[in-house]
Amino acid sequence: MEGVPEPHIGWTFLTNHARVLAVIADNRSARIRDIAAHCRLTERAVQKIISDLEQDGYLSHTREGRGNTYRIEPGKVLRHPAEAGLTVASLLSLLVQDEVDRARHPEPGPHGA
Repeated sequence: MEGVPEPHIGWTFLTNHARVLAVIADNRSARIRDIAAHCRLTERAVQKIISDLEQDGYLSHTREGRGNTYRIEPGKVLRHPAEAGLTVASLLSLLVQDEVDRARHPEPGPHGA
């Protein structure tokens, strides 16, 4: 089936919800199609994740023309008890800082390049 991302096998450090939130934080008017492609998810999965995030108050959207503009609630605390006190803003700052560090200091390739 064309357009459906290749599934990932095995475990990962981030949930799909965190990935979608990070993409939206990077581009508040990202289209579902673009979020899905970036996260390697189906559009339907992204729609469900956005619905989950909105239902629990982590995210809201306003309709602008044919698209949406999203608003993240940065002070909202993460759901898991082990993350007590960790806010959405804290999580996103960790992810953004990692991206900034990787852009400044790219890892050498397999042959030291």
